[in-house]
Amino acid sequence: MTKTLLNKTSFLKSPLNYIGGKYKILSQIMPLFPAKSDVFLDLFCGGCNVGININNQESCQTNKARANAIICNDNLTYLIALYRYFQAQNIESILEKIHCVIKKYHLSLQNTEAYNALRADYNTNKSPLLLFVLIAFSFNHQIRFNNAHQFNNPFGKNRSSFNQTMQEHLIAFIQALQSKNIEFLDFDFLKALESTALTKNSFVYADPPYLITQGTYNDGKRGFSGWNESLEKMLLVALKNLDSQGIKFALSNVLVHKNKENHILKQWLKNYKYNVYCIHTHYTNANYQTKYKDKLGTKEVLITNYDPLQETAINKRS
Repeated sequence: MTKTLLNKTSFLKSPLNYIGGKYKILSQIMPLFPAKSDVFLDLFCGGCNVGININNQESCQTNKARANAIICNDNLTYLIALYRYFQAQNIESILEKIHCVIKKYHLSLQNTEAYNALRADYNTNKSPLLLFVLIAFSFNHQIRFNNAHQFNNPFGKNRSSFNQTMQEHLIAFIQALQSKNIEFLDFDFLKALESTALTKNSFVYADPPYLITQGTYNDGKRGFSGWNESLEKMLLVALKNLDSQGIKFALSNVLVHKNKENHILKQWLKNYKYNVYCIHTHYTNANYQTKYKDKLGTKEVLITNYDPLQETAINKRS
């Protein structure tokens, strides 16, 4: 019998519209996470939609995971600097400074010159606050740097701005950042694993750039290291090492996309027989252990080295 996830709960949304972000499928993947961990490590945190929804305290919502310590890592150092800035500053002060920047540069939905001036100033001094305002007015709110680490995403004319909805998401996001035990790292994933004291009660979540769906928005570069078959293999070896140590992990990835197959991932699954849970890419629900009939579509999955259903049963009895 197919079991479907239809969890009706609210999740915090990152103020960053990060391509590849997991906000819309949190109700599918988070019930599959261990209910309790001493350390939750997100190896590729991106927009931080997953990490911000991990709780430090007991929650009455059974589909929200809890961890004593939350560690969010991403090799995009300027993004991590922004999160640390949000952690350290007063919310009212942040909002005041954002609106001052908007006023100073005369930013609007149509002022391309103002956006370009802001971008030039950010690329000169790399202020986290200016980066956030840039993202707010950039095309599709994307974050992209060139090889010289210059922010180069174009203006989101007539589309992007720091609107009321974005402000509300920012306030809630900062409040959560400042109330939870969250540490941010700006390492590559191997160094993040080496630098974190993990135990058999820890949980590692990996959401790397998808090898077979890479475009200009998700190639993993953004002015930093790209993603390729070698890194994919290194990640899978690292996850197998976690499994050998008795540490739980979950991996988000795709097996099939537009007639392409991730043969590296498929062979790895064949070798180690981990649990595979299909994620509906139209973000309605998730079916356990089902197969997609549409071979031309995208088969997005969550792979775990533990049985989430068994863990849920144990937690209910304890």
